[in-house]
Amino acid sequence: MNKKVLAIFFAILAAGLYAINIPLSKLLLNHIEPTMMASYLYLGAGIGIGIVFLLTKKKDKQTYEKITKKDLPNVLGMIALDIAAPILLMFGLLDSVSSNASLLNNFEIVCTSLIALLVFKEAVSKRMWLAIFLITASSFVLSFEDISAFKFSWGAILVLLATLCWGLENNCTKNLSSKNTYHIVFLKGIFSGFGSLIVALCIGEKFATFGFFALALLLGFVAYGLSIFFYIKAQGIIGASKTSAYYAIAPFIGTFLSFVIFQEKPTWAYFLGLAIMILGTVIVVLDTLAKKHNHMHKHTVTHTHDGSTHSHTIEHEHSHNHYLSDEKHQHHHKKTEMC
Repeated sequence: MNKKVLAIFFAILAAGLYAINIPLSKLLLNHIEPTMMASYLYLGAGIGIGIVFLLTKKKDKQTYEKITKKDLPNVLGMIALDIAAPILLMFGLLDSVSSNASLLNNFEIVCTSLIALLVFKEAVSKRMWLAIFLITASSFVLSFEDISAFKFSWGAILVLLATLCWGLENNCTKNLSSKNTYHIVFLKGIFSGFGSLIVALCIGEKFATFGFFALALLLGFVAYGLSIFFYIKAQGIIGASKTSAYYAIAPFIGTFLSFVIFQEKPTWAYFLGLAIMILGTVIVVLDTLAKKHNHMHKHTVTHTHDGSTHSHTIEHEHSHNHYLSDEKHQHHHKKTEMC
């Protein structure tokens, strides 16, 4: 099988595995209290990805930078936000429709981009601004239980707050991108999982029975751990940007699964939000697939002065966006000046 085709398969598989998180978590919340559920999901991811790393580390020839004291703020921020986000999501799922919650997860794209712009001073393209507007508009529509009465769904608000935490966490994790991804996921899984466990015990939640505990760990391993594993596999072949573009389909897979599992009846507001969200997501994908290339321009300037001709060449570079192309281009310009 062609490597790129395999990479696309891995990227879509990663998105699909992540997509099962919301509908299956909502099912398990009938038997597990929400903060405990958040803890089990991250513990499952940390333990699972740790096992995958041990099984594959001999094949991994890549060298990584070590985590240093300078990375501590990002590591602590990542762990703290990964404690808050899944707790908010689990409480949000208790009071929201699973299909809406799945779509609202795409608001994470907006949060990640705006935080990158405001906090880390990264550029945001005009295309991405349009996508941010559309996804925000869709999230606004999906946040109402009854648009005619302007009644907010507090479950949807909690889901949006979870995406805000994950958006900030994405930026913390991005600053650790040169480190071993498996180590980062193991750290966030184990420490965020135990952090949520401490919170759960402090607020009086009880441990689940062994059967549901095992199912939650398995879901965390599959929806977070294995999803990240296949994401990394795809990223190694087609790069991070293209992989994340395919990952944007996860909420739509989650929505489909919600309809199948819960037999939910979508409202007209859902279809309106879905249409706007699809348009916004398509624009995100196009913006992500746009690759910048440096173009070398050569200008040959000829001067004629007092009957003598002199020529010199000026070179400069600038960037253009191209889709799915890795080719370099050269432009040559000739200019004649009479003095």
